[in-house]
Amino acid sequence: MTLAWIAALAYFLAAGLLARGVSRSEHGRAWWLPAALAIVLHASVHAIGWRDGGTLDMHFFSALSLVGLGMAMLTAAYGANGRMAALGVIVFPIAGAVLLANAARGHVAADPLGWRLQLHAWCALLAYATLGIAAVLAILLWAQERALRRREFHGWLRALPPLTELEFLLFRTITVGFVLLTATLLTGVLFVENLFAQHLVHKTVLSVLSWLAFGALLLGRWRRGWRGAVAARWTLGAMALLMLAFFGSQFVLEMVLKRG
Repeated sequence: MTLAWIAALAYFLAAGLLARGVSRSEHGRAWWLPAALAIVLHASVHAIGWRDGGTLDMHFFSALSLVGLGMAMLTAAYGANGRMAALGVIVFPIAGAVLLANAARGHVAADPLGWRLQLHAWCALLAYATLGIAAVLAILLWAQERALRRREFHGWLRALPPLTELEFLLFRTITVGFVLLTATLLTGVLFVENLFAQHLVHKTVLSVLSWLAFGALLLGRWRRGWRGAVAARWTLGAMALLMLAFFGSQFVLEMVLKRG
């Protein structure tokens, strides 16, 4: 629990430093050290739980925390290589919050997973994290385009790259996430028994619908040049389906029905 609190505080500090830089139109790197510390400690919390439990914990809060960790890592990588550090103002507090929620819940005993199911689980976590970043980018793209259309030149706009660059980054992220989601579905078909059993059918159907939506968005971008608000709406809709696929159903199973 102590590691989780330190990591969360480091996340919040990094987000605060970034928010201050955005408000002052500065692009300093003071945020990077607390962000790196938070990510290392966040990963350590899960590594310790994995070691003590002997297997990957994929229950609701643990999976949510792992996705938050992946999003924080991608945000730090984006911020280190360009002007997208402003992502951390949104992502780092989310990562800190889900880590504390997982720590408050405590480790939940899980059945051992073979390497095939672990591969499927890691593909899913990476897909969620990557497409989660895409959803945040879509929100920023929509807000930026809306502000420019209304000629509202807010200070936070200077913290973002030009619209075309942000759009390119969004679709590059979606493409990587789409490949990971495809790998998730393929490993599910190959390695998960009874994929259409009663407790899995809604997850499978919603995941496939999300995959189709992301695929349609990439096709629309290629064939029709979809961009801006249209791309943002498709991204957020597809991500909503993906969130419902696992976290929505898992919340009902664990929190409401009290089933593992």
